[in-house]
Amino acid sequence: MIDAHTPSRGSSAKDVFLHLLAMVTLYASAISFLVVVFQLINIGIPDPLTADEYYRHEFARRTLRTGLSFLIVMFPVYLGVNWFLQKEYERHQEKVRLRIRLWLIYLTLFIAAIIILVALVMLIDKLLNGELTLRFILKLVSVLFVTGSIFGYYLWDIRRRRLQEI
Repeated sequence: MIDAHTPSRGSSAKDVFLHLLAMVTLYASAISFLVVVFQLINIGIPDPLTADEYYRHEFARRTLRTGLSFLIVMFPVYLGVNWFLQKEYERHQEKVRLRIRLWLIYLTLFIAAIIILVALVMLIDKLLNGELTLRFILKLVSVLFVTGSIFGYYLWDIRRRRLQEI
């Protein structure tokens, strides 16, 4: 009998590939989503300190197109790989405890937690300096939303799977 809290060691090359692909596409999706949101904010709320308006809008539009391109490709791949992995977990419950899966999930939780903490430090720093702007607040809220969603989902997934094993 396998202990419910002991990670499984038997990762195949397919398992490593799928789990790495899921995390890479998750990170790419999160970053590209934030790029899109940031550029929409930059276009909608211009920075009065930027001298060349044409350059600012042209750069924002090019960056927006690139972010959308990444998002259109990466997010559906993430959803598809994640859906496939969920089906694999239903068929082979021991795969839930694969070391590669657990390492990547805890790495993702760590990265999300660090980003959340840094975002909060930046908020307090801007607040203490009296430099809070609508642009900054909107960007900060979008970062907290994305990282908080990722952190919350994977923390919920770990807890849910542990409860299922009991």
